[in-house]
Amino acid sequence: MARDTTDQTPVTSVADLTAYLESGSKPKEKFRIGTEHEKFAFFKADNSPVPYFGEASIQALLNGMAEKSGWEPILDEGNIIGLAEHSGNGAISLEPGGQFELSGAPLENLHQTCKESNQHLAVLREIAEPLGIRFLGIGGSPKWTFSETPRMPKSRYGIMTRYMPKVGTQGLDMMYRTCTIQVNLDFSSEEDMRRKMQVSMKLQPLATALFASSPFTDGKPNGLLSWRGDIWRDTDNQRAGLLPAAFKPEFGFADYVEWALDVPMYFVVRDGHYHDCTHVTFRQFMAGALKGEIAEWQPNMGDWANHLSTLFPDVRLKRFLEMRGADGGPWRRICALPAFWVGLLYDDEALAAAEALTRDWSYEAVQALRDAVPAQALSAKLGTTSLFDIAREVLTISRAGLKRRDRLNGDGVDESQFLAPLDEVLAKKATLAEDLLALYNGRWNGSVEPVFAEYQY
Repeated sequence: MARDTTDQTPVTSVADLTAYLESGSKPKEKFRIGTEHEKFAFFKADNSPVPYFGEASIQALLNGMAEKSGWEPILDEGNIIGLAEHSGNGAISLEPGGQFELSGAPLENLHQTCKESNQHLAVLREIAEPLGIRFLGIGGSPKWTFSETPRMPKSRYGIMTRYMPKVGTQGLDMMYRTCTIQVNLDFSSEEDMRRKMQVSMKLQPLATALFASSPFTDGKPNGLLSWRGDIWRDTDNQRAGLLPAAFKPEFGFADYVEWALDVPMYFVVRDGHYHDCTHVTFRQFMAGALKGEIAEWQPNMGDWANHLSTLFPDVRLKRFLEMRGADGGPWRRICALPAFWVGLLYDDEALAAAEALTRDWSYEAVQALRDAVPAQALSAKLGTTSLFDIAREVLTISRAGLKRRDRLNGDGVDESQFLAPLDEVLAKKATLAEDLLALYNGRWNGSVEPVFAEYQY
């Protein structure tokens, strides 16, 4: 997220926290689509990473985008670390290693989503070209070592960088060397949230497989198709992965709150400064654990919103649902990922069909699938059924949902056109990661350098 939340409303009870989530419910006609995508910035001269400071830098990109767009700069201890559209419709933010992220506006249809991402990339290229900077759209940093990767001057990332090695083996790689495409979707009620959470939680491994695009690390194949997917298997398992509670028939807002309360915090923000709070959970915070450590020690709703933003389950619940399973990818996939989920979750018949397909999938079975997908992608199996066969059925459901939505562009074409990159994966029976490996072992002659030229934005 570009800017951490400031809301001084006191938190007086756990019920306040549940009500906050429930307040996201909205009528179906007000459902929107918010798409986020990240990309790696590099110098086209030598494929090296772009630092934060300097004449040709991440800082210069942000300043240029601010001047071009008129969006408001977001500062952290005096450094520009993002931009916000004045009415709250969209933002640009930085991931820890300089990954450049667009958090799109809440839009009504996928035609608008694709137009938004294309306009963003066009403006960004206009700023970046004179600086010799380009952008790479895949899921994992293919060349740069961890020590070569830049560090962004963002306070929350300093806290996370110190904390991650204490709770997992791959958290720093997650922060600094991965990119994703995500979509944020709405719900109308607790029941609607439950249905969408359960279907999408079960199908996140499929999204990881379909969008797998991170087969390289440190300049060579890493033995995986989604290195990013594998990284999330041991980043911080208290706050990431599958949620067992989400598989229960009665799952609701209160269940998510109870889980979130016992996850260690990262920080609280007071007077623009970040205080490291990794030693307490939000439940302990509510019980007065920070009294004597910080002057304003009582929790407020801004603290709760910020805490929710530091939780990393495969589907994250805020006042909307975030689909978090996919690797980053080329520009067409920025449209394909939201199309996949909108077709499944925003059409009543499609949601019912997806529910029927996944109804008997247990937590244990989905966990086993999630563990297998980083190495096997669509060759992984759920029981005796290959994920490839499941993918064909799910894409059929999604396509039918998009067609029933009947949101047409000026040429009379519906939103199902945006599934084309996934249709190509199934037609070839190969993920983008497998395409990249074939190129590496073929005309790239054992080098990852060509990926920067051939998969740049």
